[in-house]
Amino acid sequence: MTLGMCRAVSLTGIEGSLIDIEADVSAGLPATRIVGLADTAVAQAEHRVRVALGNTGQPYPDTRLTVNLVPAGAPKHGTAFDAAIAVAVLIAQGIVPPHPSRDTVVLGELTLEGRIRPIPGVLPALLGAVRGGVTKAVVPRENLPEARFVDDIHVVGVDDLIELIRLLGAQPHPRDRPPAPPSGRSRRGESADEADELTTSNAERVHTPPDLSEIVGQHDAVEALIVAATGRHHLMLTGSPGAGKSMLANSLATLLPPLSRREQLEVTAVRSLTSRTGVCELPTQPPFEAPHHSLTMAGLIGGGSSLRPGLVSLSAHGVLFLDEAPEFRTHVLDSLRQCLETGTLTLHRAGIVGRLPADFQLVMAANPCPCGYATEPENTCTCTPSQRRRYLARLSGPLLDRVDLRVGVGRVRSHRALIDDAETLTSAQARVQVERARAASAERLRPFGHELNSQVSGETLRGRLRLAPQATATLDRALDLGTITLRGYFRLLRIAWTLCDLAGDRSPDSEHIARAMSWRGGGEHDR
Repeated sequence: MTLGMCRAVSLTGIEGSLIDIEADVSAGLPATRIVGLADTAVAQAEHRVRVALGNTGQPYPDTRLTVNLVPAGAPKHGTAFDAAIAVAVLIAQGIVPPHPSRDTVVLGELTLEGRIRPIPGVLPALLGAVRGGVTKAVVPRENLPEARFVDDIHVVGVDDLIELIRLLGAQPHPRDRPPAPPSGRSRRGESADEADELTTSNAERVHTPPDLSEIVGQHDAVEALIVAATGRHHLMLTGSPGAGKSMLANSLATLLPPLSRREQLEVTAVRSLTSRTGVCELPTQPPFEAPHHSLTMAGLIGGGSSLRPGLVSLSAHGVLFLDEAPEFRTHVLDSLRQCLETGTLTLHRAGIVGRLPADFQLVMAANPCPCGYATEPENTCTCTPSQRRRYLARLSGPLLDRVDLRVGVGRVRSHRALIDDAETLTSAQARVQVERARAASAERLRPFGHELNSQVSGETLRGRLRLAPQATATLDRALDLGTITLRGYFRLLRIAWTLCDLAGDRSPDSEHIARAMSWRGGGEHDR
């Protein structure tokens, strides 16, 4: 008997850390102990490993077995340790040679018949393994397409325990291989035709965002939308029902440039944590999430013992659209405030500290009052002044102070729609403007380590990017009068720089500042 060792990865959020799994077979009454701060799912691996080894003809120790997960103080969650525990047990018994070295990790969940099931989080687990110096990995075959997105690591996919044992240099008897799924059936039990039908059905249900050319009579809102897309500024649209707020917000997805390689991997890493079967391809377009207003705090922020990501992480490097924003719970909305400032989310759960990405662009839409017609010239609103105040007060001042652009969206009249019919701007044309302006800002901000105007710090805006006093005179006066906060002051400067980039100018002037202030709004939330 020897000490069996194998390596796996423990995930905390999207951060993976290497775990050494030690298995020791010693004299004593038959008993198995899994130690090292394992949760219930990891502790139950004893039963899955015991039965899976038996059903594949491999021995399980009939004496005392101790499995230690090192470092013992790091929390371990989930079923991804099953395959590595089985390998360590087989090495400890001398069935498998001590082949897996410290540069190899084994991931996968075992079924009772000995098959290795896919697991969530393969991509972030392998990214963490690479950072730890690992160069080889064994994963469930269904996770193999996702695992191949990781560079600098050789990945092999396996279907079952027998294939894994052979890969490690042992020779189990052929009869011990678990039976293959029935011919023509997929992993989830559908036939090939059923799977194709399901795929086609899902493809037909994919939402296609509206093109900008479908929006008429909203020149001011469309301009603000282009500015928001260029600088990734947060946006709020306020107007009566049917004015086009939701269409404007959804069309933002057609203006955003493709994701960079780094952003693709981070977006996929977050998606991987919520998908057991894995992600088959890297996304090219930024994510767009639009939850219902019944969303809970856990659904928005995430959490749980394994720090499962919420919508703020699933929309990272993309858009989080909150339609009918005042209908969301106030404490749920206010939980966005830290994310909007830092772009990251740090969760503390029972001694666990995990980091999740939260670098999203917030877009909100709201009616001006409960009935929605407070801004209509026909004065058809049935709400009292106190009802209007209570309705908009659901959006707290600190939250609104972090929203860069606040745009009113009025109803389109028939004559305006007819005039605008020949003046529409397509999404493709607007996207060219966005990409050209982003290239200009990236060139200017490269010495500061940024690409977008929304990322520029206040220190930089006060220093090397400081504008002339005559350009900021109106803005300075508004700050002195208390109609904007210092945070709002710098957000307006960032918008002015974005307007400058769209216009192709070298530096913002008073007109750019005035245009930015016209979208900022005013009132009690700015004081």
